[in-house]
Amino acid sequence: MSDILILTHIDYCPPGHLAAVLDAAQRDFQVLRVDLGELDGIDLDRPKAVAIMGGPMSVNDPLPWLAAEIAALQHFIRRDIPLIGHCLGGQLLAKALGAEIKRMPYTESGWQPLHQVRAAVPSPWLAHLPAQFSMFQWHGDTFALPAGAQPLLASQWCENQGFVWGDKILALQGHPEMTEALVRDWLRDWAHLLDDSQPSQQSPAQMLDDLPGRVAALNRLAEGVYRHWLNLAFA
Repeated sequence: MSDILILTHIDYCPPGHLAAVLDAAQRDFQVLRVDLGELDGIDLDRPKAVAIMGGPMSVNDPLPWLAAEIAALQHFIRRDIPLIGHCLGGQLLAKALGAEIKRMPYTESGWQPLHQVRAAVPSPWLAHLPAQFSMFQWHGDTFALPAGAQPLLASQWCENQGFVWGDKILALQGHPEMTEALVRDWLRDWAHLLDDSQPSQQSPAQMLDDLPGRVAALNRLAEGVYRHWLNLAFA
């Protein structure tokens, strides 16, 4: 078992660029499919850093493995290790911290502009980022802020795009892990779920416009976030 654990929930929401960052840093990591029961029997006291990826299900779905994952996240929270959640993963962290997750009246998808929420003390998680930037989105649920959380990010369509809780927990509503291949795969398989007549959704053509440049910028954004996560665990 590795000191770095990555929790996934379906085959088309893999670690993506996070895996490339870990490979470049020569860090071993273990990827588990929680929905297939692979979290069962794992020593929850071993990991020094945990990432939680996305998925199409809702945190509120009556799935036994979701309850088991939330309990595992609560264990990690008590251990005070670095945790980073992506979309569903961010919602799971919010739920583990006692916050409500609810359905939005629309889906937010595509390259959406985010802005940093002003705070008395700027967060080191976002120190490398400008006040406004784009992140890839594809979600219909959103989290409320847990008690004690500091809001970090917001968009036009989703007030709570990210928060930190304490020094070591980051929950994001978007997908910093995206690669060109993942964007193309999602649009090949799931574009029929989109409705670009909704202003909160981009069309596939808009999502693919300047895709290499957009993904390169997103990769730089993600690398700073992931480096901070690793430094918290191993510095």
